[in-house]
Amino acid sequence: MAAPSGGVNCEEFAEFQLMAAHASRDRVIKNCIAQTSAVVKNLREEREKNLDDLTLLKQLRKEQTKLKWMQSELNVEEVVNDRSWKVFNERCRIHFKPPKNE
Repeated sequence: MAAPSGGVNCEEFAEFQLMAAHASRDRVIKNCIAQTSAVVKNLREEREKNLDDLTLLKQLRKEQTKLKWMQSELNVEEVVNDRSWKVFNERCRIHFKPPKNE
């Protein structure tokens, strides 16, 4: 991908595409983590009431695994975000300096 020819293109890309995409993915992943955490909490409470229910234990383990995957996805997203900003800065540093809030 070649650097855009003018400052406006880099600025628009940074503000409207890169920042918005990262914020959107971050928000969605955190929402999924919150929902799954609530499910895990409820299952733990049910499990404490009924220690003999193996189906409940299996479901709890499944949800805990899902939660760990989502948390690891958030870490992956942070790496992707850092790398995309690095590439953006390498390609567009002549044309535009993004704000420091990324």
